[in-house]
Amino acid sequence: MKKVSYYYDRHYEVGHIDPKMFGSFIEHLGRAVYTGIYEPGHQHADEDGFREDVIEAIKELNVPIIRYPGGNFVSNYEWKDGIGPKEDRPKRLEFAWASVETNQFGIDEFCRWAKKAGIEPMIAVNLGTGTVKEAAELVEYCNHPGGTYWSDLRIKNGSKEPYNIKFWCLGNEMEGSWQAGHLSAEDYAKKAREAAKMMRWVDPDIKLVACGSSYEMLPSYLEWDRIVLQELYPYVDYLSTHNYNMNSGQGLTNFLASYKQLDNHIKNTVRVLDFVKSKMKEEKEIQICLDEWNVWNFQDIKLDSLDDLNGLTTFEMTSASKWEEAPAILEEKYNLLDALTVGGLAITLLKNADRVKIGCLAQLINVIAPITTQKDGGLLKQTTYYPFQMVSNFARGIVLNGIVGGATYESEFGESPLVEAAAVFNKETNEIIVFALNCNQEEETELTIQLNGFGERKISKHLILNGDNLEARNTFENPNLITMIEKDVSEYVDTNVLLPKLSWNVLFYR
Repeated sequence: MKKVSYYYDRHYEVGHIDPKMFGSFIEHLGRAVYTGIYEPGHQHADEDGFREDVIEAIKELNVPIIRYPGGNFVSNYEWKDGIGPKEDRPKRLEFAWASVETNQFGIDEFCRWAKKAGIEPMIAVNLGTGTVKEAAELVEYCNHPGGTYWSDLRIKNGSKEPYNIKFWCLGNEMEGSWQAGHLSAEDYAKKAREAAKMMRWVDPDIKLVACGSSYEMLPSYLEWDRIVLQELYPYVDYLSTHNYNMNSGQGLTNFLASYKQLDNHIKNTVRVLDFVKSKMKEEKEIQICLDEWNVWNFQDIKLDSLDDLNGLTTFEMTSASKWEEAPAILEEKYNLLDALTVGGLAITLLKNADRVKIGCLAQLINVIAPITTQKDGGLLKQTTYYPFQMVSNFARGIVLNGIVGGATYESEFGESPLVEAAAVFNKETNEIIVFALNCNQEEETELTIQLNGFGERKISKHLILNGDNLEARNTFENPNLITMIEKDVSEYVDTNVLLPKLSWNVLFYR
């Protein structure tokens, strides 16, 4: 039997976990909004048309913050179309996803929904086809108390109290040729600087997120960040980046190990941030907002690999015709292997907790999402729901800096420990929680956790995500095929544990 050990000391920390690390994302894309979170007339809809069964499932995820309304959608979105009496709201061609936007759900509905769901909004402004003035007016509409045109209009539309939205994204993926209003780094930096300036004139307390490099295959990767940061460093608080991991025939080992690619991607962003900070002799430290991350296998987009994004100007769907209302697109059916990979990505986020302060699983409902709904019907928790739920609920506190030894394996990302793990010390509960991905494809692996400075500890709970069939999926007919299973720990000795092969584990030490 192969063995892996991790050594942790109370004095050695990676950093504190910001609860916003495990946020999510809702875009006007497919059925994320319409028949996702919003479906008037549904048996579980409240007086505002919000599906309460969806809200309950989201509360179980403990999502602290949600990015809205995009995504590619935001770069051609006119937010003023989505306010006021619904019968007066125009239908528009939505160019990013070749759909029809009814505008029956807008900023007011989202903020009311977020309040009911107990979620903090993070709003993206249109810096593609939109203007800097329109961005500042949206801040005025949302955050100004009253006595001006836009704030009084919010009051007239039913929201007397301002929404006081703190976090704002300055556009989305503006380096991408597929983006409406795509800009060069220089032009984006100038436009984002003016938007930041005017938005802060309205509300000086807001926090701003600049668009960073989204994808490694683009020629502008990292150079975009350098150019943008040298213009925007004094104006922003976070730099965004995006990362999707795709199972595109690279084999089980490499797909499962793709958490290493995310780790390198994050560290590259840190290097650029630190370079510009030093070059400009800045004192503040800009943090990372990984506001899109997930496994995305492009099951209904004509892409063979993520490399095809280079030079792409539009996305061609196989599951819907053009110009439908809320088409059922990008509705990935996640299997056990996808869930294990998501678990590995979540561990990587934890191990970069010193710099990743906001994260958004993309997305939350129906679209590449852990939750799937049926129109006029039920709700399904996909396999990926469970690792995200575990980290979102239990990864609270300080990430410990571990030293690992023992068995390794090889992938296209190099040599890696056979068990990838992250340990979190929760001072409030006095628990240490270890999240561990066993990449052993042949047999179980013995994991030894050595804890120095924490007193005597033993395992109080062991939750496991695994199964005999990596292709297994949850369905409406069999919704609990893949879920977290609790193992009896009464016979466990000290801090050692046997991890089943190809499994994602949560271990509680008290």
